Amino acid sequence: MMNAIIIDDEPKGRLALREKLKNYCPGITLVGEAEDGEAGLALIEQSQPDIVFLDIQMPRMDGFEMLQQLGRKSFHLIFTTAYDQYAIKAIRFAAFDYLLKPVDIEELRAAVEKIEQEVRVGNAGQRLEVLSHNLRANLDKIVIPSIDGLLFFDLKDIIRIEAQSNYSVFHFVNRGSLTVSKTLKEFEELLPADRFYRPHNSHIVNLQYIKRYIKGDGGQIEMQNGSVVDVSRKKKEHFLRLMGLS
Repeated sequence: MMNAIIIDDEPKGRLALREKLKNYCPGITLVGEAEDGEAGLALIEQSQPDIVFLDIQMPRMDGFEMLQQLGRKSFHLIFTTAYDQYAIKAIRFAAFDYLLKPVDIEELRAAVEKIEQEVRVGNAGQRLEVLSHNLRANLDKIVIPSIDGLLFFDLKDIIRIEAQSNYSVFHFVNRGSLTVSKTLKEFEELLPADRFYRPHNSHIVNLQYIKRYIKGDGGQIEMQNGSVVDVSRKKKEHFLRLMGLS
């Protein structure tokens, strides 16, 4: 059994989730509810939950602001929100699960089952540390979770990122490459758009390391390290405008 709490400023939202947990998630025991971020902080410290269902948009202190004030970060987190743009932001920060309101029963079950599997791995605290770092909006570094801990990289040291199925391969200036178990889409959401560009479904490039553009159907980009990246036909015109070439 795992203990859970709900932090949501809407009474109807808390009630609906409470009933669904009771009826469809027998492995979860609800031990408390809070109606805002401040009460949520106190409840986390008091109840030491295994899972926190956290609404993102709340008055005075939203879910992200609340997380930044936390000391203990060893629980599993599921965002709940009625606004998809907040869900996208949650994914962007640390690939946490999220549930759009009204909460779908099957999606709730799937999120809980995923956490039950993750309990064996024990990576909840690490993912929350990733979230905390990215919430600080440090535009000069990116933090990537690894088997051994957290890896910090300067954005200026990333030449390009290449998609390989559901993995991403980082290519660096002075340290070769690194394969990460996140999709390219997740990093596209996280990296600053004024410094990184996705010219093709399979590639993100650091604009400061572009050496030249090679003409063609879509064309190609040669990076300063000699690697060559394709530009898709649909991105060609936008890329040329971005680089002041058209």
